[in-house]
Amino acid sequence: MKSIVIVISGRGSNMESLLKATAAGELPVRISAVLSNRPDAVGLRTAAAYGVPTQVVDHTEYASREAFDAAMAETIDGLGPDFVVLAGFMRILSDAFVQHFQGRLINIHPSLLPSFTGLHTHRRALQEGARIHGCTVHFVTPSLDHGPIIVQAAVPVLDGDDEVSLAARVLAQEHCVYPLAIRWLAEGRVRLVEGRVFLDTPQDGAAVLVSPPAQVAP
Repeated sequence: MKSIVIVISGRGSNMESLLKATAAGELPVRISAVLSNRPDAVGLRTAAAYGVPTQVVDHTEYASREAFDAAMAETIDGLGPDFVVLAGFMRILSDAFVQHFQGRLINIHPSLLPSFTGLHTHRRALQEGARIHGCTVHFVTPSLDHGPIIVQAAVPVLDGDDEVSLAARVLAQEHCVYPLAIRWLAEGRVRLVEGRVFLDTPQDGAAVLVSPPAQVAP
């Protein structure tokens, strides 16, 4: 069974989707620990309620990003995970950290990459008049939000949507596709070849999911 370490900064709703799937026997992984850079992160209490060990590496105690990342890497290495899963980790990682975990570092981003990298993705999708929006699970590379894509979920942008309603619709899909992607990784069905992802025999759904169905005006 593969092991993962989940890294958070806040409430960790995507982390909780992974905890729930694991507890239900739907995710064939062992969650070795949940780490946070913030000692007050609500997700730490959630993880503890599931019986998962938690650790804090407080970024405010380090003089530089590189020093913090080195401490994080040392802590994670001590846990020996097969994959490191970012779930709302709100810090840009140094190239050295990313390269240290190359091919094992996974993130979920609230847009259909490569569109809308960075922050405020839902607001920008609405401002640009996008009709389809969604989320992306991808391998992390030194180029921010540009790593090889594992799976995406798309949702329609509906008339009358605001940033809150669109974000909620996307988040519901994040909670579906993140466990799915981690299960594929745990089962050895994801191959990373020359910067592209290949998925072996995806029998439980296509690599792009669209939900809910778009509404067509009469």
